[in-house]
Amino acid sequence: MNYRKLFLLFALCLLAAGSPLANAQYQMQVYGLWHCYDDACSWASVPNMTTFDSNNHWIIDRNHDNTFHPSVNVVVLSFVDPVKLMNLTNDSSTVNGIPTGMNTAVINYFQSHGIRVMMSIGGFSYISHWEKALKSNATQLGINAANAAKKFNVGMEIDYEKSSNPNLPGLQQFVSAYRSVVPYDPSGSNYAARLTIDIGDGDTYLTSLANYAVTHWLQTSNPVLDYANAMVASQNTNVTTLESGWQQHVSGNGSVPPMAPAKLTGSLWVVGNTVIPNCNNFSVSDEETAFNFVSTVQPSGSGTTAGMLGYMFWGGGCQGNGTVCTYPPNTCEAGVGTGATSFNVPTGTFALRQQ
Repeated sequence: MNYRKLFLLFALCLLAAGSPLANAQYQMQVYGLWHCYDDACSWASVPNMTTFDSNNHWIIDRNHDNTFHPSVNVVVLSFVDPVKLMNLTNDSSTVNGIPTGMNTAVINYFQSHGIRVMMSIGGFSYISHWEKALKSNATQLGINAANAAKKFNVGMEIDYEKSSNPNLPGLQQFVSAYRSVVPYDPSGSNYAARLTIDIGDGDTYLTSLANYAVTHWLQTSNPVLDYANAMVASQNTNVTTLESGWQQHVSGNGSVPPMAPAKLTGSLWVVGNTVIPNCNNFSVSDEETAFNFVSTVQPSGSGTTAGMLGYMFWGGGCQGNGTVCTYPPNTCEAGVGTGATSFNVPTGTFALRQQ
């Protein structure tokens, strides 16, 4: 059963009936892709932009007709090393703490087609580097991250995957320092102000981090971060299990308070060890199957509006670890791109739902 079409039909019926609820039709706002470039998420070399376009054209032009309707509205360049960013390292693969591949040409490639660009700091491979940076000089890391965001006109994502005893005081110093340079911006017009965090696919992983983030940074009354990404689960996780984890975030689980649906995205695999429907067959994809839940989940103690903020997909480019690269012939416009059309995903600069 196509729940998305039933939902839209219901909204149209309300409109025809003159219902005041007719204006409540769900609008997905975040539909993003983490991108790992050619080298398993290092971005350690400067791309040849002709080759880069050939490999990634499906992201900026889902119909391949030069109308440039993009397949996603957010690209997150992954990953920045926290220690190198803290130290503003310059070496063969890094300039002032940022990987050389994350340059203005790459950023403009996406931004010129209405795709917001962010950089992700950390990732699983950099847990120890997050620990070292937070212990050494968390404030300087936050200042450097904010200055890099301003320089490149991008947002930043916190990917600190420390499940046991995370350095929460240090992370608070990082966030406070970032916001001292770039304040929270509900209008969405300042790209550098977009600051997000990754938490577990449910509240049973990264529990301490989720508790702190929801309590201190993700409240609708005084937000500090823009939203949280419920991290991607195993490649073989079914939609029912994913929805159970996302519901934990919305409802809380005793250890973590409830989070407003408007402060949450759910993450899905775009490719695995083989090409999967999320990439190339929207009609049977997880993004289509889960849409009814994502678009209708009700607040349960935080927030006032129904529906999560949207989806994030892991991951574009070449992730490594035996997974498929999203380059020809394994591009994802027939899955992710068709979803962008089906969900009427907006592009460009706009305010995110705040409540």
